[in-house]
Amino acid sequence: MIDYSISIKPFGSKAMLVEWPNHVDEDILKDILNFSNFLKGNYLKENEWDIIPAYNSLTLINRNDDINRDEFIAKLQNWYASKKEAESVQRHLWKLPVCYDLEFGIDLLEVEDKLNLSVAEIIQEHTKHQYTVFGIGFLPGFMYLGGLPKQLEIPRRTSPRLTVKKGAVGLAGKQTGVYPQNSPGGWNIIGNCLVPLFSPQKKEPCFVNVGDKVQFYAIEKAEYELRKIEIDVGIYNLEKIKIDA
Repeated sequence: MIDYSISIKPFGSKAMLVEWPNHVDEDILKDILNFSNFLKGNYLKENEWDIIPAYNSLTLINRNDDINRDEFIAKLQNWYASKKEAESVQRHLWKLPVCYDLEFGIDLLEVEDKLNLSVAEIIQEHTKHQYTVFGIGFLPGFMYLGGLPKQLEIPRRTSPRLTVKKGAVGLAGKQTGVYPQNSPGGWNIIGNCLVPLFSPQKKEPCFVNVGDKVQFYAIEKAEYELRKIEIDVGIYNLEKIKIDA
């Protein structure tokens, strides 16, 4: 188990931000998740605290009281120094279908031109890799997925759209992601994933957790329409695979 140099600073009167080295790194993410689980299991009750991991940080929010800054920083430093390997939360690999039809992949031809790859090569590269969920935010259920192959790295659009459709699958920089609802956005859209990523009426509105992995697979438009019907009537089975912590 690696110990990193962490920094701790106030994040308002009820929150504290713990930061690790500023790198997108799975080992750092694992340490963050381990410390998060250690805190939940020993010191911070889940009904009193929101504990939010992402990339190289852990945000701790007290739902009720202001935090005594100096006292709590000292506690966190001691807890991190003495932390033990916490019981890991089961992680999953989620297999998500994407239709790359040009009706949905509205930027595919532009991406093809900029990356000097054919549409078929873009789809092949996008679907053959497993992506790590480094953060969930911006919109409820929006996954920031790291691990994009270098061949697909592309800058955000110079002119963001006022509306990107729910389910749109995009590329931006070193990341890929899925818009969980209609939203403004500047990512390059290459397809659509019809699986709802955020359902507020469910006990767990977002089924994916930070630290999980996602792999996309391509479907034709006819299958997209069929799966849409299955989702609408509640009989679609999402494929997930347990992975080692």
